[in-house]
Amino acid sequence: MSILALGVNHKTASVDIRERVAFQPEHLELALKSLVQQGRVSETVIVSTCNRTELYCHADANEVDAIVDWLATFHSVPSDELRKYIYQHADGAAVNHLMAVAAGLDSLVLGEPQILGQVKQAFQNARDAGTVGTVFERLFQSTFAAAKVIRTETNVGQNAVSVAYAAVNLAKHIFSKLEKTEVLLVGAGETAELAARHLREQGVKTLRVANRTVARAEELTRLVGGEAYALSSLPELLPKSDIIISSTASPVPIIGKGLVESAIKKRKHKPMLLVDLAVPRDIEEQVSELDDIFLYTVDDLQSIVSRNMEQRQQAAAEARDIIAKYADDFNAWMESLNSVDLVRCYRQQNTEIAEQLKERALAALQAGKAPEQVVQELTQRLTNTLMHKPTRAIQDAGKQKDLAALAAYQKFINETGQE
Repeated sequence: MSILALGVNHKTASVDIRERVAFQPEHLELALKSLVQQGRVSETVIVSTCNRTELYCHADANEVDAIVDWLATFHSVPSDELRKYIYQHADGAAVNHLMAVAAGLDSLVLGEPQILGQVKQAFQNARDAGTVGTVFERLFQSTFAAAKVIRTETNVGQNAVSVAYAAVNLAKHIFSKLEKTEVLLVGAGETAELAARHLREQGVKTLRVANRTVARAEELTRLVGGEAYALSSLPELLPKSDIIISSTASPVPIIGKGLVESAIKKRKHKPMLLVDLAVPRDIEEQVSELDDIFLYTVDDLQSIVSRNMEQRQQAAAEARDIIAKYADDFNAWMESLNSVDLVRCYRQQNTEIAEQLKERALAALQAGKAPEQVVQELTQRLTNTLMHKPTRAIQDAGKQKDLAALAAYQKFINETGQE
């Protein structure tokens, strides 16, 4: 039995393909049970997010094609098409991959923290569905332990690595308590949404969104909360705003020096932070000349992001070392399971042999054979039978020049002779 990891992610498949093989929460229990009931998998956990769908299975290594076929059938995707995007790992590589995923090392944004919670939820879902056994219980607990150490002992999840996150971090340095600030987002695209989510995580309660089309602003506020406005409302919104983050697609600036100057007077020179994430600029460069105004552009933040990404890359190397340790510990545990099975099987075989020879000896005694002769024959047969397979194994190791096996046999003989 092997540990297998196979699936698609943002590196191997487009959004269209990822959407087609994603598991809806309401279908996950059925999927987990269905995969195990096929009889090809003894344990399984399915991790399904917007950026990846991965199947972790305890199964024979030869079952990979069957598992891919099951995934294709479950989602009504042609197997041949799906195989173009599938990656797979087995045993040690699968263990390392899972731990890297949980630690955020395989994410679209290096070190992002959400994936650990998603993997934990996937594991709990599999537990609830009854598709987790001894091996995966140990594997996933080891994975969570490794991820925790990585989070606490490295900087892989620290520092902003997106301009939206960098903008929010910048705001935290200027305003000590973001939850008391009023924020205006100008624009309602992906960058604005990402910034809004980061702001909400930091406790911001008052959030307004101004956009060229109010419908799009309303769509964003339905996702993240807040109030929606048209761009024409900027003159009344700016004086209320401590933080303005702008990210429109306008070809010309939409926030001029005069508009900001008027707003700062109405605020009685209470400081304002303006972050311009647009290219070309949304905010006139001359705004930076005003007192009590902090203006940062996307170039300012990009340099921070680049520096932080370098730091995360260095931390990722440290994280890989931590993963290697936990993976080695788990693999050693797996090998110990194999040796336990081997010892159990070997003891069982020898017990059966001894029982058979004992029955023969008792039958000989009942037939009137001399006890001394029966004991001598029993001893000889037992010795010959028990020594037969080990003797053949030693001979085969000698023929194949398997020095490691010969050394192990020699150690066993020496230790047995000393007892």
